[in-house]
Amino acid sequence: MDEERALYIVRAGEAGAIERVLRDYSDKHRATFKFESTDEDKRKKLCEGIFKVLLKDIPTTCQVSCLEVLRILSRDKKVLVPVTTKENMQILLRLAKLNESDDSLEKVSEFPVIVESLKCLCNIVFNSQMAQQLSLELNLAAKLCNLLRKCKDRKFINDIKCFDLRLLFVLSLLHTDIRSQLRYELQGLPLLTQILESAFSIKWTDEYESAIDHNGPPLSPQETDCAIEALKALFNVTVDSWKVHKESESHQFRVMAAVLRHCLLIVGPTEDKTEELHSNAVNLLSNVPVSCLDVLICPLTHEETAQEATTLDELPSDKTAEKETVLKSNTMVYNGMNMEAIHVLLNFMEKRIDKGSSYREGLTPVLSLLTECSRAHRNIRKFLKDQVLPPLRDVTNRPEVGSTVRNKLVRLMTHVDLGVKQIAAEFLFVLCKERVDSLLKYTGYGNAAGLLAARGLLAGGRGDNWYSEDEDTDTEEYKNAKPKEELLKPMGLKPDGTITPLEEALNQYSVIEETSSDTD
Repeated sequence: MDEERALYIVRAGEAGAIERVLRDYSDKHRATFKFESTDEDKRKKLCEGIFKVLLKDIPTTCQVSCLEVLRILSRDKKVLVPVTTKENMQILLRLAKLNESDDSLEKVSEFPVIVESLKCLCNIVFNSQMAQQLSLELNLAAKLCNLLRKCKDRKFINDIKCFDLRLLFVLSLLHTDIRSQLRYELQGLPLLTQILESAFSIKWTDEYESAIDHNGPPLSPQETDCAIEALKALFNVTVDSWKVHKESESHQFRVMAAVLRHCLLIVGPTEDKTEELHSNAVNLLSNVPVSCLDVLICPLTHEETAQEATTLDELPSDKTAEKETVLKSNTMVYNGMNMEAIHVLLNFMEKRIDKGSSYREGLTPVLSLLTECSRAHRNIRKFLKDQVLPPLRDVTNRPEVGSTVRNKLVRLMTHVDLGVKQIAAEFLFVLCKERVDSLLKYTGYGNAAGLLAARGLLAGGRGDNWYSEDEDTDTEEYKNAKPKEELLKPMGLKPDGTITPLEEALNQYSVIEETSSDTD
């Protein structure tokens, strides 16, 4: 009955009546996402009627009511089949100000119409293959980028930016050709990075360093949503960057990584929004060429160095522990470098472990990112080693028992999901500079056996990558316990069939082979 009444008024009524009936329909069905199949034909006709009304010269408020109902109806894929035409798409493009290359966004009264038109386009493009093809024909991606350029520095039109970015994300998700167009022809990488800079109100203090106000207010809900949509669109634009990275693009990727570092160090309006923001930042960082991730850490500023030195000088020389606490109170510091962003990533990883579910989607991206950062950047690896694998003092409990980050990661080494356990083991292996003896020291042989078998390192040795030869000192507790630890060793069969440590068995077979070759 709702559709029938609305259809009657839309076909025969004047603008005021149309606006009232459609506003009532919108209020009643705002949360409707499943529709009765019996009224499908009426909904199709209502959609057609609304597009005809939108061609007329009607008040802005009536346009908004029409678009709100169209957005609700466009949730039904079947309804969209007959109404998704080039003419109807062009109506929405015109209302969204996507057809006017030189028109500025000055009329505030038109903003609700622009926003609702973009919302309709998001639903229609996502739910209709015909609309997706028409988007290519109408060059929708270029039009969306032009609209973004009009409003990139205008904070009071965040809703327009948000749904423009969402539509860009949907298009680039569904069409790989549009990803390439955005990346190269439309200069989407610098454009979307600038949108993020605007959302975060970044003030640069150096080429790749921004000012962080730890006491500043959180992002507003609108700024957070806009940033999240930009991060998602950027992910699609850069999804193959690690394969095709050129030196000429290095600067732009470093700028983006520096913006993402800033993103990790700020918070949204709620804890959940902050986690969503940081999660999308982690996903995007995974697309950044690893050589450009050095900007995640930066030297301490003169102010930070002076502040820490003053505070440290106030403590007696014998207060070593207190000095270490002061050193880490305001910023996470290692070797004169600010490690705040890496520490945020580490905390993010631990929270994802503690959730205990969706490890493949939620945990593996940040673990992979930390692994690659550690493999490529020495300071990051050494900082993470200190945080995750500090000198062993508890040598009475098994490595997987306990609540430390090390314990949690070791437990993941035997997880049922192959991808999860592989990346957890790989991360710890890299922190140990891919040395088998160091890995076994922190994880135990049983937990590490899967990785070592896959690498052909069950008999010991180290991986293929080169690392600095800094010392890995043992605590007194570990030195005392080490002689008693060899309760579990890799074993093998000697030629006579008896069991012996694997290394000795391999040596004996080598001797036999040499003797055989001498005989030949």
